[in-house]
Amino acid sequence: MPPSSLLAIDLGAESGRAMIGKINDSQITLEEVHRFPNAPVRIDGHLYWDILRIYSDILIGLQQAVTKCGGTLDGMAIDTWGVDFGLLDRKDQLIGNPFHYRDPRTDGMVEIACQLAGRSTIYKTTGIQFMQLNSLYQLLSMVMNDDLALRNAHSFLNIPDLLNFWLSGHKSSEFTIATTTQCFDPVLNNWAYDLLPKLGINGGIFQNIIQPGTIIDQIHESIAKDAGCTRVPLIATASHDTASAVAAVPAQSDDFIYISSGTWSLMGIETKDPIISEQSLNYNITNEGGVNGTYRFLKNIMGMWLVQECRREWSRQGNQYTYDDLTDLARQAPGLKSLIPPGDEMFLAPGNMVERIQEFCSKTKQPVPQRAGEIIRCILESLALEYRWVADRLEELAFKKYSVIHIIGGGSRNYLLNQFTADATGRLVVSGPVEATAIGNILVQALALGKINSLQDGRAIVRQSFNVALFEPGSKQIWDDAYQRYLQLSGKLTS
Repeated sequence: MPPSSLLAIDLGAESGRAMIGKINDSQITLEEVHRFPNAPVRIDGHLYWDILRIYSDILIGLQQAVTKCGGTLDGMAIDTWGVDFGLLDRKDQLIGNPFHYRDPRTDGMVEIACQLAGRSTIYKTTGIQFMQLNSLYQLLSMVMNDDLALRNAHSFLNIPDLLNFWLSGHKSSEFTIATTTQCFDPVLNNWAYDLLPKLGINGGIFQNIIQPGTIIDQIHESIAKDAGCTRVPLIATASHDTASAVAAVPAQSDDFIYISSGTWSLMGIETKDPIISEQSLNYNITNEGGVNGTYRFLKNIMGMWLVQECRREWSRQGNQYTYDDLTDLARQAPGLKSLIPPGDEMFLAPGNMVERIQEFCSKTKQPVPQRAGEIIRCILESLALEYRWVADRLEELAFKKYSVIHIIGGGSRNYLLNQFTADATGRLVVSGPVEATAIGNILVQALALGKINSLQDGRAIVRQSFNVALFEPGSKQIWDDAYQRYLQLSGKLTS
């Protein structure tokens, strides 16, 4: 039986790409056919997405995929970043350009929301961590400013749902992306209709929720004609990119910790039900939707951002290091000399990252790293120790032990961080695949079309199709000692 040809549109906050996935019952292959930038546009002090440009590039990707596959595609699906959205009027026309989640209009909105509805109530209702970029606070900012766009809105659609509407004419809200909004109640498995009015938000603008793996419709006939194909089934994959990535974890059992590693590290577990408690609120751990009705109980961790910022700074100074160069230099540097809390607010903004790392080490009376290798080693070892803290919290709240950590995404290429993670946590680390998001997108499409029988079968195909690397934990005592220092430095000693 020939493999099915499926198109994954994977949209990140900096770039997008169209990937053809060919899958049968024993193998999956990927081929990129179109890549395009996805930079925000600043107008009059605000940040927007160029959504029409994004849609245009999706159509180009579709045309390229159809040509590559000889005129036939078995399905297509879109995954994107979370929280952002478009609003439609009563005639289903888009009202303005969607805002970028880093737009400053949400400054102070978390505090206002907590005053209006109560911090504990918001968390107990939604199970979502407090971040001002969440859709809830974007909408609240529109309420507070009496925004005409919100007053005239008849439909709220997250970015992948908006693009699916334009492709098919069908409005719906896919489960995994809906849960990122902090407007969803995971206990009731519906929009948080009791919470939203407390913040002045009209719950009537939200759409019917569908599960990942739902065939939405076929693409419009006119779109198919322009692309030179028949009407391709449009599938709601795990539309949140992290949900797609987790679907592709090549695990052999249900009990594992995952780290989707990139600029941010999304570290968590799969659970059948959300975990919402006073302790999970204190730790600010989130419950986002997954595949097969699961939840991703996870923590957002500052990932490779610090490395990226240091590299940019050195590049401006004329030192053109590759990421592999920096990893090799870090390997040669002395270990566990200086540590930083990577999620500290002093490291969140871009610029002068090397100086800020050195400043923290100086203030905390640690050896101040000077050379590039020393600084990168400091970052990587600190990240590994933060992973240990999060892994312990996940076990504490899930009442379960996890012996394996799967690292997926671009950051899984960093062999040194992988080894440090194994050493710091005392757990086996399995790294790869790098292209987890596109793979997961394809797997959910294959499930929807009956090409594979279960997610477990899909993960078995991933194990057969892509190489992974294993990292065994090494010396325990030196990392235990470093962990106590890390807890002290990060203010987590009493956690």
